[in-house]
Amino acid sequence: MSEQNYRAFWDEALKQIHDEYKEKGQENEFKIWFKMDYVEDNLSQITVAVPSEFMWSRMVSMGYVEAVQKKIAELSGQNIVITYIESNKPISDGVTTEDELAIDAKKERTTAGFPETQQSKNSNNNVSQNSDMPAVNPKPARVHPQLDKSYTFETFVPGENSAFAYNASMAIAKNPGKAYNPILIYGGVGLGKTHLMQSIGNYIFAQTEKEDKICYISAENFTNEFTFSIGNKTVDKFKSKYRKLDVLLLDDIHFLIGKPGIQEELFHTFEALHQKRAQMVFTCDRPISELKGIEERLSTRFNSGMTIDLQPPPYEVRHAILQKKLDSQNKTLLPEIVDYIAKNIQSNVRDLASALNKVIGYTELTGQTVTLDKIQNLIRDIASQPSNGTITIELIQKVVANHFTISISDIKSKKRDKKFVIPRQIAIYIARQITEYSFPEIGAEFGGRDHTTAMHSYNKVECQLKTDSSLNSTIQILIREIKDFKK
Repeated sequence: MSEQNYRAFWDEALKQIHDEYKEKGQENEFKIWFKMDYVEDNLSQITVAVPSEFMWSRMVSMGYVEAVQKKIAELSGQNIVITYIESNKPISDGVTTEDELAIDAKKERTTAGFPETQQSKNSNNNVSQNSDMPAVNPKPARVHPQLDKSYTFETFVPGENSAFAYNASMAIAKNPGKAYNPILIYGGVGLGKTHLMQSIGNYIFAQTEKEDKICYISAENFTNEFTFSIGNKTVDKFKSKYRKLDVLLLDDIHFLIGKPGIQEELFHTFEALHQKRAQMVFTCDRPISELKGIEERLSTRFNSGMTIDLQPPPYEVRHAILQKKLDSQNKTLLPEIVDYIAKNIQSNVRDLASALNKVIGYTELTGQTVTLDKIQNLIRDIASQPSNGTITIELIQKVVANHFTISISDIKSKKRDKKFVIPRQIAIYIARQITEYSFPEIGAEFGGRDHTTAMHSYNKVECQLKTDSSLNSTIQILIREIKDFKK
């Protein structure tokens, strides 16, 4: 029987898509191709009723089902599979009235477009292989919908900086709920915390295939889902969903700082899962002792198992990571180029991958071999990135404001003039791209805006980047100025 965990997200997703089609003068198209009635859900999928198998096939091939999936992922942070059943009953047109929605209708709507006539490269119920969303199929492939299948123990390169965390994670995966429970992995950005966490989930899932008993979620999305459940009076269903898990993988718990309500709920979730010997894995960007604004009883629980830190990888590990990434892509670079990247990108694995991809992209797009003479300038912006987390939203606002010859107060203001709106949206986009700040935190720093407004700004810029090369150049210049900025 359905727990209706995603009903609120479904209603809001359909309403936002309806608004977008209405704005484009395509409301009739919406009423024809979004005829789906919500039936039930579980942890990883939503089942809907449609008039016929033919109608469903057309909805999939034309991209409409994928559009709903993407919108739900945007709202809930979860990649949900939509499956279908045929129904003889009249199907609604997908439009939900304001009174029926338990979501605040005053939130700004995302205006990014959806494919209207995109043909799927796959037949039957599959969406495009290029999509980030799971396949639309009543019997999805055995890949956990919340986990990145590339995050495995095989693709992780352990070294002296991460061997302890790697071995402990492997032990947990082989004996969930028995060895080292809970485990907290902490460290800076891009060091492999999420990779190890999801490797645990993928390993356990491969052994059990019980996807509704394993949940990976960021602390931000956990908080957002809890907030939705309060507004829609479905808190009991939220509690049931998380307290019946066998494995909880909660990413970035530093997001919980200063949020007593969600901390209270997580404490009780922790107690319930611990009592049933469910495995819990947490990640954080710093030691628990440095998390000011976390209740003591919750901090104690985080520290009650095993706590492991990840340090930046040494040269030998960085070199091995680069070589493994090259091998996995069947690419080759001159040995001296790999050596140069390994020596000059010392911050984290994410920056290593970024530098490598930039070099590979350069060789493929220009047809030229990257030499030592070229490499220094090619990865200068990445190599100069501070590794101590000194990039702040205030710094981003200052650099962007100077570039557009406006004040920081203008960027934070409610002014709707184009000369203020564009810099504000760009600053929000950059803040989300190069920092670990969440949308709620970014919105708060931009004049106390709602997180949906911050998301709207980010999505607007991301959409424009697909067609505006000059905007991309401007953003790259600003990012370089921000990273090179000296106070």
